[in-house]
Amino acid sequence: MKFQVQPSGPLLGEIEVPGDKSISHRAAILGAIAQGQTRIRGFLEGEDCLRTLTILSALGVEIEKLGPGHYVITGRGPAGLTEPENVLDVGNSGTTIRLLSGLLAGQRFMSILTGDDSIRKRPMERIIIPLTEMGACIRGRNNNRNAPLYIQGRQLYGVTYHSPVASAQVKSAILLAGLNAMGTTTVIEPLPSRDHTERMLMAFGACITAKGRTVILEPGQPLKGQEISIPGDISSAAFFIVAALIIPGSELLIKNVCVNPTRTGILKALQAMGAAIQILHEREEAGEPVADLMVKYSPLQGITVEPHWIPSLIDEIPILAVAASLARGTTIIRGAGELRLKETDRIKAITRELSRFGVQVEEVSDGMIITGTEEIIAADCNSYGDHRIAMAMTVMALRAAGTSTINDAAAVNVSFPNFFETLQTISGQIHK
Repeated sequence: MKFQVQPSGPLLGEIEVPGDKSISHRAAILGAIAQGQTRIRGFLEGEDCLRTLTILSALGVEIEKLGPGHYVITGRGPAGLTEPENVLDVGNSGTTIRLLSGLLAGQRFMSILTGDDSIRKRPMERIIIPLTEMGACIRGRNNNRNAPLYIQGRQLYGVTYHSPVASAQVKSAILLAGLNAMGTTTVIEPLPSRDHTERMLMAFGACITAKGRTVILEPGQPLKGQEISIPGDISSAAFFIVAALIIPGSELLIKNVCVNPTRTGILKALQAMGAAIQILHEREEAGEPVADLMVKYSPLQGITVEPHWIPSLIDEIPILAVAASLARGTTIIRGAGELRLKETDRIKAITRELSRFGVQVEEVSDGMIITGTEEIIAADCNSYGDHRIAMAMTVMALRAAGTSTINDAAAVNVSFPNFFETLQTISGQIHK
């Protein structure tokens, strides 16, 4: 699917973005192993999260859809899942395969997890190593580096694991395994990663404490079904934030966005660049901080992105690079080597696609160096099947001189199925 994008006038009005992808995954998984029913509103009905629901159904979980984004999950308790009749296909979802590996490692049956070409290239030893330390029987292709993953569930034991990477997926896989382990499970990270799993485990009644880089889980406390309202995903909001910042005259209100401090690195980075972003009506929903964001067009200045910011904005670097392309001066992004292990090699993809627009961008091993410009030419862009690349290049095209084309634009369905429709309501500049 191709979309053509023309230069846009000011973006005005107010919008809401879909429910947070990370929280949606976790709400469904914990609801599946809780006691009683979990009612979820605002569930992200993107391809990744729907894969999680499909797999939970294959594991014997009763899931009822009551309306758009509104689901009731009848939990089966911590050991109530049933052996699937077939291989479990996660599609393109790294969150699904890593979190469910932790959950399935402690079940008393065999399962096999696989995914698309991208998933089968992504590193799985980062979860296989700690789960094996806990006593799991888990094997992967290519000497335990890649999916498909074979898991023979059995009794697990709590460990203290010093993770070499700051990864919410790794941490979450270990914590989910720890729910069915004997003894305390402790995860210590080099830097704090997003903490949605800890917050939601606490909301479901788990005995868990988190301080700084350390999370401690004591097993044995039953999880109880919850009422969950999922706020908007800041990763999705980021594309509209940057679009409003780079298009003169724009003034956009984005309502009901999750502003969890482990996810707001993008706001800090943009504000350091001079962005006019107001955080309004702060409140808490489902254990998560939520706010409305008022964004106004702002001349931006290049910055050096501090390495300790990276865990809190890793998914937003593609759209941050767009902002940097239109800022005065140079922006340096380092310490982001993890981008090479996403749906595609995002460092290579970003530098290649920004160059098509006439941006001076240098690829380095763990990031990029971007020299801002006001002269943006139209481009014929590739998404590489990556939803965040597709959306970032669409936003870039709104400032280009002429009509740009976004190839394989259907990739946006992974996290933001109505992205183009939402953008069209405030710009009117996108044509299928």
